[in-house]
Amino acid sequence: MSLDMFLQHCFNALTLGSLYALIAIGYTMVYGILRLINFAHGDILMLGAYFVFFGTFAFGWPWGVAAVVAVMGASALGILVERVAYRPLRDAPRISALISAIAVSFFIESLAVVIFTGQPRPVLQPEWLVSEWQLGGIRILPLTAFVPAMTIVLVGILLYVVYRTKPGLAMRAISKDIETTRLLGVRVDNIIALTFGIGSALAAASGIMWALRYPQVHPYMGIMPGLKAFIAAVFGGIGSIQGAVIGGVALGFVEIMTVAFMPELSGYRDAFAFVLLVLVLLFKPTGLLGERMEEKI
Repeated sequence: MSLDMFLQHCFNALTLGSLYALIAIGYTMVYGILRLINFAHGDILMLGAYFVFFGTFAFGWPWGVAAVVAVMGASALGILVERVAYRPLRDAPRISALISAIAVSFFIESLAVVIFTGQPRPVLQPEWLVSEWQLGGIRILPLTAFVPAMTIVLVGILLYVVYRTKPGLAMRAISKDIETTRLLGVRVDNIIALTFGIGSALAAASGIMWALRYPQVHPYMGIMPGLKAFIAAVFGGIGSIQGAVIGGVALGFVEIMTVAFMPELSGYRDAFAFVLLVLVLLFKPTGLLGERMEEKI
């Protein structure tokens, strides 16, 4: 393999890993606070992509306006899901919340099929994101640089919110002891809803960029990215934002480089992610940056 080809694969891997990282952050934020895996997270990704599709094609909005509205709409939807499906089960056995999460995922997918139909639809790609750059022997789309750059910006904003603001302090306190935090006067329900809103906004942003990279939308487009992002979160250490980023980027490189060096195994590309999950659970269940957490009763 030539150096140019290797660098080409590195750029592609970084782009894919950045998308996984953004989705994984949503999983890790919700788990860090509630010890709950929000299996509807990948479906929020799908809805974010659909919101942009209808914003640009049905309403004729500029792509940037449609993207902002889509992120805001997905954030509101995430808060609604938390209010309807998870909050009433806050004190129920953990298995009840897990079943509710799976049910919400199936409901959103089925509703999307009814409303949007199951037919894949093309996505509008802004010209400035798809005009090819030539760097020596490497061909790069601006999208390839745009996705990691946006990921860095969004993760930076998130880290500022979590570690430099009062809501972020409340999130970290709830992740340690939800009842004591409530006794200290923190509006726990509002902070949890905010967490779902932020996680859903990041999922929508990744869904929009996913649809730009693979230019079509359909009701089941969020399933596999959601599962792989969950694996990335576990690999990096679920509950750790930095771990989710590392896990997402690492998974992107594992997928792309494995296929690049062993193209005969390209049909098993998805399987590598699940093999990685099994290995992590066997040898380091807490992930790279995760900590052992006591289950909340």
